[in-house]
Amino acid sequence: MQQNHHASTPPAVSAEGYERALSRRHVQMIAMGGAIGVGLFMGAGGRLASTGPALVFSYAIAGAIAYLLMRALGELIMYRQTSGSFVSYAGEMFGAKGAYLSGWMYFVNWAMTGIAELLAIGLYFQYFFPNVPVEVSALCALALLVAVNLLSVRAFGEFEFWASVLKVTAISLFLVAGTVMVVLNTRIGTTHASPSNLLSGDGGMFPHGFFVMILVLNAVIFAYNAIELVGITAGEMEDPQREVPRAIRAVVLRIVVFYVGSVLLLAMLLPSDQYKAGVSPFVTVFDHLGVGWIGDVMNLVVITAALSSSNTGLYSIGRIFRTMASNGHAPHWLTRMSKRHVPYAAILAIAAVYLVGILVNIWAGGTHAFDLALNTASIGVIFTWGSIFACQLMLRKKKGDGASSLPMPGSPWTSWLGLAALAAITVLIAFDTMTDKATGEVFPIGLYTILSVPVIALLLWLGWLLVRRREAAAAAASGDAEAESVDANV
Repeated sequence: MQQNHHASTPPAVSAEGYERALSRRHVQMIAMGGAIGVGLFMGAGGRLASTGPALVFSYAIAGAIAYLLMRALGELIMYRQTSGSFVSYAGEMFGAKGAYLSGWMYFVNWAMTGIAELLAIGLYFQYFFPNVPVEVSALCALALLVAVNLLSVRAFGEFEFWASVLKVTAISLFLVAGTVMVVLNTRIGTTHASPSNLLSGDGGMFPHGFFVMILVLNAVIFAYNAIELVGITAGEMEDPQREVPRAIRAVVLRIVVFYVGSVLLLAMLLPSDQYKAGVSPFVTVFDHLGVGWIGDVMNLVVITAALSSSNTGLYSIGRIFRTMASNGHAPHWLTRMSKRHVPYAAILAIAAVYLVGILVNIWAGGTHAFDLALNTASIGVIFTWGSIFACQLMLRKKKGDGASSLPMPGSPWTSWLGLAALAAITVLIAFDTMTDKATGEVFPIGLYTILSVPVIALLLWLGWLLVRRREAAAAAASGDAEAESVDANV
């Protein structure tokens, strides 16, 4: 009956011109799968090797920050639903400059992240087809995702729904299988699955020292990127008043079970020094177990996770770009919408950025330029999360405690705690390094990342001057037009 209802009654259209076509199942699976991406399926392996079992604490700390973020965002969403999300809130709470900074820093985040995910798809695809160039697979993936996003918001929702179903199912099956292997003390390679693996190495839980567990927070918090997507989808939900609180509250279960639980199991299944960067830790476990075909399946899941992340980037930046253009903070042509209520101009614009990034990777192959770009994306994540905490604090200050039906618990102290944690992680970025396996050369990627901040700040300042000049010219033209009208009437 529900399908007939949708067939006969078209979805409502929001005041911003978007189609409210995301149903409960879309929202729930987007919320469940939003933070489950390549950061877990691929990145956890290298971090286990470099940090040891203490990585569990790193994911738990980052998860606590992410939970506070979602509660802050939940209060803002239930105050006012908009596809402009935190950019719109920043504009209302801090004025035009706040919206400008939030929008462009979010662009920095997804411009870098989207390119990385597309190239990652190309690398993972080589697992099955080693002779296909990385860039070819990346371009094909980009074309597919652009087509999905341009079709309709429901097409985006369906893609994310099934991608999230696959990711959540894979993680759930792993949690069950991994728990059984630990309970049965299953032999995996030369060792046995056991809680004793948490303490087996020199230094126990902290084989590389306590500070490394804190230092890796920069990379770990990046794994939770896209968790804020619920805020952007709110403007296209069928029933945001009902679905947003459920999605926000589901974050705790997702963080504890999928992230912390998976990393804890991985650390118990094998000693941490048997994992390595660039290889999915799930694939490593099943390869050691002698069940290689499951490793093949997990590689398909990793490709799906990367596709899902890139799809999220196109969707979210498309909406944010259009909001920025409406505010005068980006070219006005980015406001254009299709007959299907899709911001096609903004989606094609970010797709063009991804295309340039893929082509630049061909030119800059074999250098640290791309790694630096990806690390810089974490600056965008931290700024975006910081702006959400700041907006929640300002909402309470301006509107009082009863402005939202989903208040942030412990406010204002919880938001201040979130901001302090993000500030500390920003400082930690400076100590991040990369070691070239071939030469042993240590590259201070964190220091270069921090040095990129003044460059970003300069570009943002120049852009703001351009925006102000354009506004002044528009105001002057409007004044001249009014004067001419008065003269004509006289």
